[in-house]
Amino acid sequence: MVIANLISYILVLLGAVNWGLFGIFNFNLVSAIFMGPRSVGSIIVYSLITLAAIWLIISPIITNGMLKLRGDRVARETKNA
Repeated sequence: MVIANLISYILVLLGAVNWGLFGIFNFNLVSAIFMGPRSVGSIIVYSLITLAAIWLIISPIITNGMLKLRGDRVARETKNA
């Protein structure tokens, strides 16, 4: 679940940067990369960003209010004999 959260977080940040560029400079980064706003690549990226945002909304509900971005590490004690 940690990997899904990290990937979702990165995708949502990419979407936020795209919206910021579009709002400030009227430049759509995803459309520029995939040669058009309705190309197959653009639709896939937009869909992945949407699914990532939905995952980041649902994930804390599943995990009782925690969004884990790190794995649980258990400290192992070494015994000196």
